[in-house]
Amino acid sequence: MSALSSTILPPARRRIGFLLFDGVKALDYVGPAEVFVEANQAVDAYDVVLLSATGDDITTSLGGRVAVQAAVDDDGDFDTVIVPGSERSPSEFARGAVVDAAASLRDRTRRLVSICSGAFILAELGALDGRRATTHWKFTGDLARRYPRITVDPDAIFVRDGDVYSSAGVAAGIDLALALVEDDHGADVARQVAQLMLVYLQRSGGQSQFSASLRAPAAQTRVVRGIIDRIQADPAQPHRVQDLARQANVSVRHLTRLFRDELDTSPAQYVADLRFELARMRLEAGSSVAQAAADAGYGSAEALRRTFIARLGLSPSKYQHHFRSTTPGPLATVTPITRGDAEALEDAV
Repeated sequence: MSALSSTILPPARRRIGFLLFDGVKALDYVGPAEVFVEANQAVDAYDVVLLSATGDDITTSLGGRVAVQAAVDDDGDFDTVIVPGSERSPSEFARGAVVDAAASLRDRTRRLVSICSGAFILAELGALDGRRATTHWKFTGDLARRYPRITVDPDAIFVRDGDVYSSAGVAAGIDLALALVEDDHGADVARQVAQLMLVYLQRSGGQSQFSASLRAPAAQTRVVRGIIDRIQADPAQPHRVQDLARQANVSVRHLTRLFRDELDTSPAQYVADLRFELARMRLEAGSSVAQAAADAGYGSAEALRRTFIARLGLSPSKYQHHFRSTTPGPLATVTPITRGDAEALEDAV
């Protein structure tokens, strides 16, 4: 595996090249490109260049034609090259001229980045061999099977391994672009860009692609769906099992059995998981520990602190400190709370 060029130094203005191709997913490159364009309002440091293998226009996933600025072989060196993905099967687009174009760019850039299934193009180059990488969750299994030399992280929003970056796609591409801006110009500039784009800065690469509600199996019965809708509409309410059963006009025993059969959890544990997720989101968005606890329905900041230590092994304030930066780094895996813990914590909240 050849290394990325170590002789390419970042210029006063950094050239950010996007390798486009027929069928490219429009949001995969438009979102990250806009991050660098917005950053120019603060630092005027980026030139965004749209490329194709031949310099010809390309047709995006939306069906519209997009004019590129240059052919890959005609446009010099880059600070960063970003390879978006496609809704097409990777076996259809991650081959031929697109892979050859990416190979040409690989030795002419300081940083190599993939968005979503663009990881398959980097994989074809061997650029991900021996590295950690991610892609959209629906492609992670295929990526791991086809390229066993890659350590695929199926849950991360984005991953940095040396000077090679990969992301889960669409919104995660924006998160990754913000992290690159922070690497280049600091957290204050990245935060300003996030504010201009009305997105959160705090989504670090260590976050999961899945919320608790997305991880859970789909409810099958009207009773469980109705209870879930009620809980999700206002997680901060008490939502005691007896009250939920009475609202559904079933017994506590019957409601608990339905949750076990359909969601593989108990009502109390489902509420606890949802509250914990809400508290995490509030902390990542900058709320104080006390405010996050109140918004998520915890009885006190101390109750939230005990829950964080039980699940993550660190306090809410330490967790929040991690998310003051977009820079990707290791974070403890979230441990689902046990049924006994959920029932014990229910009294605390």
